[in-house]
Amino acid sequence: MDNTFWTFVGLILFFAVVFYVKTPTKVGKNLDERAARIRKEIEEARELKEEAKQQLAEYQRRRREAEEEAKDIVAAAKREADAMLKETRQRNEEYVQRRTAMAETKIAQAESDAIAEVRAAAVDIAVAASAKVIADRNSGGSSGLFIDNSIAEVRKRLN
Repeated sequence: MDNTFWTFVGLILFFAVVFYVKTPTKVGKNLDERAARIRKEIEEARELKEEAKQQLAEYQRRRREAEEEAKDIVAAAKREADAMLKETRQRNEEYVQRRTAMAETKIAQAESDAIAEVRAAAVDIAVAASAKVIADRNSGGSSGLFIDNSIAEVRKRLN
């Protein structure tokens, strides 16, 4: 009995203990459990990946909607600004037209006032000249009443 024999006996005893304790089935069972756990983790990873893709698609859709809404807001603001600018221009034109009409009215009034003033001055000068001419012609005493009546009549008709 040499060392080889005892080594062989130890090996056989080792294998007997291993089979008695059912190590191969436990190892197989552990490997199967590990494989199932790995499959489960892979499936969860796939589900998470799909969920991430769906969330990404949802966020991209929301971003596009937000961009479109922003474009609509900018377009509405531009339209509103254009409308305000158009309204302001129209108001300015109306204001200028009103001011021009008022200035023309004032000019026409000043012109008619000046014409009336010139006529009044001309009437006064004509009355004074007539009075002097009549007074010079009728230097007599009874014609004074006639002269005053004539001057009053001339003033009435010229005004």
